[in-house]
Amino acid sequence: MLRILRNKKVVRKIWIALAIIIIPAFTLWGLGGALRGKKESSSAGKIFGKEISGMEFQDTISAVKNQAIMQYGNKLEEVRKSIDFEEQAWERLMLLQEARNRKINVNDKEIIELIKSYPFFQSKGVFNERIYTELLRVPFQTQARIFEEQTRQNLMLAKLFKQVTKDVSLPDDETANEYRKLNEELSLYYIASFPTDFAKDIKPNEKEIKEYFDKNSIEFKQPLSFNLNYIILESEDKMKDAITRLKKKENLEKIALDLGLTIKETGLFAQTDPIPAIGWSPEVSNMISKLKVNELSPIIAVEKTYYVLKLKERKEPYVPEFEKIKNKIEERLIKITSEKTAQEKIQECLKYLEESRQQNPKSIDFDKAAKKYSLKSSFTENFKYGSYIEKIGASDNFWIAAKDIKNDGFSGIINMPSGFYIIKLKTRTPIDEKKFSTEKQEFKEKLSFQKKQDYFIKFIKDLKQTAFLAK
Repeated sequence: MLRILRNKKVVRKIWIALAIIIIPAFTLWGLGGALRGKKESSSAGKIFGKEISGMEFQDTISAVKNQAIMQYGNKLEEVRKSIDFEEQAWERLMLLQEARNRKINVNDKEIIELIKSYPFFQSKGVFNERIYTELLRVPFQTQARIFEEQTRQNLMLAKLFKQVTKDVSLPDDETANEYRKLNEELSLYYIASFPTDFAKDIKPNEKEIKEYFDKNSIEFKQPLSFNLNYIILESEDKMKDAITRLKKKENLEKIALDLGLTIKETGLFAQTDPIPAIGWSPEVSNMISKLKVNELSPIIAVEKTYYVLKLKERKEPYVPEFEKIKNKIEERLIKITSEKTAQEKIQECLKYLEESRQQNPKSIDFDKAAKKYSLKSSFTENFKYGSYIEKIGASDNFWIAAKDIKNDGFSGIINMPSGFYIIKLKTRTPIDEKKFSTEKQEFKEKLSFQKKQDYFIKFIKDLKQTAFLAK
């Protein structure tokens, strides 16, 4: 225990950023829905073939809750609903097993140094035994030996992060480019070709609509659909009671009647859509697809609410009759035709601009070119990368296309959700080189840390492919 240890010199805070910032951010993939409800059993699941007991899983949930307390402090209640402790527990278990596989160890001295460095255990900058004891009692509600073991695990994860990302570097030119992206401002002239401007003049006849349907009927195929009856288990007692009744193979009507619950119905919905009034979970959707009509599901959780489902109806994929979806086919045909027309128009305009530039680069007139091909022309206000350009949308594609355009040049065709564009530079406000020189090191450290985090997230996703979690 810490109370029997000799005083040490002031420790370096090597692991604080990793232990507090990175570890809580591992909620990347949905494991919770199918794994919930196993807490009552002796086995919660498996990771890399290793059995995880219910007790070990609960201890891990305690660890991630303590991590959240350290990260959010008195603001934890505000964000508690957005944190899925069970999912984070599975992620933590997976990463700890990987750390053990790599023979990553932590000695007692490292644990002592980290705990003594936490500001919330200090008084006037010095570790305070009384504060430590009181905070472990409330709010952590954790015994000292358990908290110290959790700290050992946190350091193992921090070392795993450091080991995995040790070769991730950030060259100076990448730092400069990213700084420029965030701070340089541009304004642009543009020519725009909007499909909506041409759609109003497109009036396909019955024959054209039917021909499109005959050639592209697969586009209108309706996916596998389901209709569910379900009950909501409003308390832990009802959930336990439902588990018992499901084991006895009671039907949904009897379970609902005995528990005083109302049976609800979703109506038909596609397998790829959220479940009406319930939500969307890939595990749950996959499970529903394997149910037989009138078969009950096990207890499932979606967004922290527990349900029992019954498959009332299953409708296989099909293509609707032409007459029933004629309007939808017409809309699709108009959309495709208007997009094609808009693209052809701006291609003609680009060709005209390129020919004009060959004759006289100084003679490029966006307004004249746009008018010639019945297109729109205008300009933007100053904007940065990652901002929003009014009436156009996200600025990223414009900024990337514009960053290397010279004063008399123009871009190729830029495809945006709103339409097709050609741009040229109006003004460029470069970065403040003196300010960049002052901020460069701090900016590089933040950017490098983010790059390491992104790399580690990819590592976790790849690791998940080999971590078999039994359900």
